[in-house]
Amino acid sequence: MEVKTNTLTPELFLDLYTSVGWEAPGIQQVKQALKNTLVSFTAYENNKAVGMVRLIGDGGMSFYIKDFAVIPSFQSKGAGTILMESIEGYIKENIQENWAVSLELISTKEAVGFYKKKGFEERPCEWDGPGMFKMIR
Repeated sequence: MEVKTNTLTPELFLDLYTSVGWEAPGIQQVKQALKNTLVSFTAYENNKAVGMVRLIGDGGMSFYIKDFAVIPSFQSKGAGTILMESIEGYIKENIQENWAVSLELISTKEAVGFYKKKGFEERPCEWDGPGMFKMIR
């Protein structure tokens, strides 16, 4: 399995996004989101895209994992791990040596165990409140 950066097209994004049962946004919205993404990673097995993730943020203090999707037939086969390693590698290569940055996400219920194994903490925790979000239409 290999990971490539910034090969995610809107069409490929929509294929991977819907493969996990998520309701797809419109293609123009995806184009805008990809244009403003810091970096995207796509996992390939035998030249077939099997997973993706986008990294967004300010590049200095805060990074956010968005649209992390692995097609069901490749879940628990290393695609998620290699994508997560790619994210963390990118961040470490693009920040100053003495910086500490926040890497955040909102997990689906099914993926909580995966993220915990990768060192993420659930919110609320001892020192922080719950993760929150608001959809605006």
